[in-house]
This record gives sequence, C-alpha cells and structure tokens, in this order.
Amino acid sequence: MTEILTPRLLLRRWNDDDLVPMAEINADPEVMRWIGDGSVRDLEETADAIERYEEEWEEEGFGLFAVELLGSGELIGFAGLSVPDFLPEVLPAVEIGWRLGRPYWGQGYASEAAHAVLEFALQDRGLDRVIAIAHTGNRASENVMRKLGMVPDRETSHPVLGLPLRVHAIDLTEYAA
Repeated sequence: MTEILTPRLLLRRWNDDDLVPMAEINADPEVMRWIGDGSVRDLEETADAIERYEEEWEEEGFGLFAVELLGSGELIGFAGLSVPDFLPEVLPAVEIGWRLGRPYWGQGYASEAAHAVLEFALQDRGLDRVIAIAHTGNRASENVMRKLGMVPDRETSHPVLGLPLRVHAIDLTEYAA
C-alpha cells in the first residue's frame, strides 16, 4: 500500500507537483529550527531529499509519504518511516518522522498522519518496533510522540553536530490503533 486515507489527509508517494510546496516548507526557518543544524533548504536540496525519499521506498519498502489535505489537495508536508542512518547507535531501527508547514501546526494533522503511519508499519510492513528522534526541547514533536504511545528510550547526542537528542520508542505488538 502506498496510499493511506485518514479522515482529513491523504498520505501518498511523491510527484513532481510536490517540489515547490515542499521547498517552501523547507525554506521556513521556524519549520527547520529542530531539523539537523536548523538550516533551511532550497529548491535543489528539497529535490535531492525527495529523490532520496523515493529511493528509500524502492530499497526498504517504506519511506516518507507526501501528506496532502483531502479537501483541497494541498501538500502540507510529509510523514512516514525511514532508517536513521545518521545515528548509528540506534541501528538497526526504523524511525517515524513528520514535517508540516507552519500553517498546519496545532490542528492535529501530525498526530493523525503519524497514527496512520504506525498502523502502516505494523499491519503492512510487519515492524515490531519503531523509534522517533527529536532534538531535546522540541516539545511539539515530543507531544506527538506521547500521543502515539511512545516512551523515552534514551538520551544521546547527534554524532556530527553534538546537539542533544531524545529517542522515543514504541513496541508495535502493544500498539492499539
């Protein structure tokens, strides 16, 4: 399955029309504040990222879904699964992640998309454990993690940037969708 419908969202694979709206999301300093070193990304970097997302779908059988609003078809960001290669100490692991444009914050979209992704991880991909990684202090993401039933697993730091990170985890065999 490469499309998931929720009451308000469509999670789907990426297409060419997604580049500009995703680049606009990635160009917002407030959106990118908790991503990597906090740098914004331009159109070319966003195109490279989307290409990597699609490659992960081909290699792993999962990846990051483009997330659009059902009513308007507007791209609002992404949510999905990835292998957190940047943090070798947690491997082998599959990470759930999301990034939404600022106009879509605080409306429950991240939680709605992430719940659908956890169901996909358990039911369609047979994963038994999923983690989430956030910069320490990223309360909004940690709130979504708590809503998903995830619990703190470990404190660590980014191996290159040295920034403090908190890893959350959920055992999907205990997950109640």
